[in-house]
Amino acid sequence: MTTAGTPPILNASGCLDALTAPRVAQRLDAFVTKTVTPLPRDGNPPPRIAETECGMLNSIGLQNPGIDAFVRDNLPLLAELGVPVWVSVGGFSADDYALVCTRLDECADVSTIELNLSCPNVEEAAETAAELVAAARRATTKPLYAKLSPATWDVAESARAVGSAGADGLSLVNTLRGLGFDRASGQPLLARGAGGYSGPALRPIALACVDACARAVALPIVGMGGVGSGRDVEDFVSAGAGSVALGTIFFSDPWAPDRIRSELEAAGGSDAEEVPGRVSESVA
Repeated sequence: MTTAGTPPILNASGCLDALTAPRVAQRLDAFVTKTVTPLPRDGNPPPRIAETECGMLNSIGLQNPGIDAFVRDNLPLLAELGVPVWVSVGGFSADDYALVCTRLDECADVSTIELNLSCPNVEEAAETAAELVAAARRATTKPLYAKLSPATWDVAESARAVGSAGADGLSLVNTLRGLGFDRASGQPLLARGAGGYSGPALRPIALACVDACARAVALPIVGMGGVGSGRDVEDFVSAGAGSVALGTIFFSDPWAPDRIRSELEAAGGSDAEEVPGRVSESVA
């Protein structure tokens, strides 16, 4: 879908169900799945999504059918979309990441693997992000993008570490842990309490992370976090992203990819390759 002068547009993992809204997914340059784990997961109890003044809280908890059912039932349908399929991979140990990546390595319909290294809604793996990337790298020859948290004290150092461990690119950023309360009851908006915060308020934080990582490593970056307009895309490209992903905006404007491309074209485009020192690669 990308036209000359506009960076590739993806969806952020978990923000679009391509099997429910295939026509929307087909407007993307690549579709990113919800995170897939070795075994099926029901996720966290409801309520799991809540709107706030400047964004959205979610605590889905990596609900997914597990890798076996995903490969058998979901992937063949996703392959029919006609766009590259990125699979988001998660787990609770290095062995989990390696197991899922091993299965996906056999799947020709999988273009790229995104490693969800920083979900705020489940317990984290004991290993470091670099160790998880290294385990995944040993299990697959497919391109690996490491999705990092904005809560890391030195995200540039994390980028260097995952790059040295074998990551081919970075997805920046994941949601930031947040908490909201119901004013009437005084109880948390989400059943689990805190959840992942996304939306416009996350954008300046995400831009700072993209800028820091682009200065630290020569890896392609997918920028995400509050992208809702062509101007937002231009900001991410200026910070160092070669492509962008849309997330929370899909809940209010499912046709945002087309609108944003039109805004970029009207403004004369935003070519990631024109940014000095930045890397832009195909998302295919």
